[in-house]
Amino acid sequence: MRALAASNRHDLCAVFTQPDRPAGRELKLRAPLVKLAALELGIRTFQPERIRASQPVHDLSLLKPDIIVVAAFGQILSKEVFSMPPFGSINIHASLLPRHRGASPIQAAILSGDTETGVTIMQVDAGLDTGDVLLKVVTPIASNETSGSLHDRLAQLAPEALLACLEDFERGRVSPQKQDNAFASYAPKLTRADGEIDWSKPAEEIERRVRAMTPWPGAYTFVASRQLRALLKVHRAELRKGISAPPGTVVAAGDSILVGAEKDGVALNEVQIAGGKRLTAVDFLRGHPIVPGDRLG
Repeated sequence: MRALAASNRHDLCAVFTQPDRPAGRELKLRAPLVKLAALELGIRTFQPERIRASQPVHDLSLLKPDIIVVAAFGQILSKEVFSMPPFGSINIHASLLPRHRGASPIQAAILSGDTETGVTIMQVDAGLDTGDVLLKVVTPIASNETSGSLHDRLAQLAPEALLACLEDFERGRVSPQKQDNAFASYAPKLTRADGEIDWSKPAEEIERRVRAMTPWPGAYTFVASRQLRALLKVHRAELRKGISAPPGTVVAAGDSILVGAEKDGVALNEVQIAGGKRLTAVDFLRGHPIVPGDRLG
């Protein structure tokens, strides 16, 4: 949105974003960041509860847009809406479509062990991220990448990709490419339950899950020993090869909390007990007794 507003090639006539929602312990109404930025830029803003409702559709029709740009809007556009502009509607998606269609493509790329991902600009159609591909930008996924760091890098790539795609429309050189459904995969919306570590899985998968679930919904496990019973959030972990121990069994507790998995082991390097501070394993172990032989999970 900021990139469009700053461009002298485009007239950003309005922004549609989510309604203000209750947030925080006191459940006070909080405006979406998109709304706050739009107001700062002096852009007309609409906040429909349902973009498919008659009033938002009427508001859109009065604006007479040439094209609609969609980015993480959180609502499904009706055909009446996405086909309204002469150039249709385009969506910015954080994966290399058709891989990882759906709500959590960034986490899915890390969970799957992909070595690269990117940003896809696609034409909106009636399906879920099934429209024709207009442009792709590719970036590698680092071995220590979290969904938070990857999200931020993709967010830097998206504006340039969007502006390049709009220029293609202007110059009449858009060449839509059909997606090959044979290579499609789906990344469903995540819940907090997706963060739970299953120690019966290979250590490599567990390490990827920790990175994929950081910062949200967060990876976690349970400690159930004689001295400590608690939920343990895991912020940082690493794969340890050559570890042979029953899944979920603590092998060592020193510089890290080393835990056996179905294959190899996982070193928990940064953790947090429910209600406590985020700590390195060394600092955590000073105040929370976890010893070899204890079980997690």
